[in-house]
Parts: sequence; structure tokens; C-alpha cells
Amino acid sequence: MGLKIKSPQDFWAGLMFIAVGLFFIVVALGTPEFIDKLVGSKLIPGYQMGSSVRMGPAYFPVVLGGLLGVLGLVVLLSSLVQEGPEVATFHFRPLIFIAISSLAFAYLLKPLGLVLASVALVFISAYGGHEFKWKEVAIMSVVLVIFSVLVFVKGLVLPFPVCPSFIEVCPIR
Repeated sequence: MGLKIKSPQDFWAGLMFIAVGLFFIVVALGTPEFIDKLVGSKLIPGYQMGSSVRMGPAYFPVVLGGLLGVLGLVVLLSSLVQEGPEVATFHFRPLIFIAISSLAFAYLLKPLGLVLASVALVFISAYGGHEFKWKEVAIMSVVLVIFSVLVFVKGLVLPFPVCPSFIEVCPIR
């Protein structure tokens, strides 16, 4: 009796984390020598790693890629068990709506400002869930807007447009 996948979502998420982590490591450090020898030239040149005291440009992506790969391995191994369903479905709706909400935020930030772009982000991403409650989503969007303005605009003093560009005098400054 072989191993079966207990949770297909965790299995595929683990594989995805490992692949993305390895991708960032390879891009940061460059392609391994044995691959370069097979191809005959350096495919990806990579960056200098450095050390913990004097970090090079490859240090941060390699460390984060390694952590993501380890996390992916843990998630992947936890999805395996002796008994479990052989076939399961993967729901694309949450993934699609989260991607759409992120793109909407990116495109709406400059013309509509941080407040309206954050509200759009919360409402679009919440629509991807299995249940959508207007009151909860509205409260969450207000909390996110207040948090974003306090942290990013007031605290970190980042130059985000807070109000839409068509409003001459923004009351939130």
C-alpha cells in the first residue's frame, strides 16, 4: 500500500512553494555549473551572495527562497498519509479573485487613491470566498483603510495618493 494524498490542495501548494523558492534561489545565484556545462554557456549569471554581516544582492532572495522551499516541503509532507481520497478537486475561484483584486489595487491606486483602491481590494477578494457578507466585508475594508493610512502614509511617510486624483483638497492628510 503506497502513500496517498490526504489533502491535494496542500500537496500542490507545497510543490508550488518549493518551485517558487528554487526559482528565486537559481535566479539569485545563477544556474548551477553542471547545467552550464551541459548547455555550454552561463544561462543565468546570478549575483554575489555576500555574508550575514555584508549582504550581497543575492542574499535576501536566497534566504527567502530557502525558507519558502522548506515551508513547501513541510506543507507537502503534511499532505501525504497512508489512506485518503485518491481524487480531489481544486477550486480556482479564490485564486482568481485574489489575483484580480491585487491587479485592481495596483491599477486603481494612482487614479483613485489608497482609500478607494483598498476598498476595491477587500470587496473583490472577499467575493472569491465561499460566503460573502456585506457587513463583514464593509467593516474589514474600513479597518484596512484606517490601518493602511496610519501605517503607510502617516507612519512610514510613503507618498501614496490617499484620495482620488479628481479631488482637489483631500481631507485625509
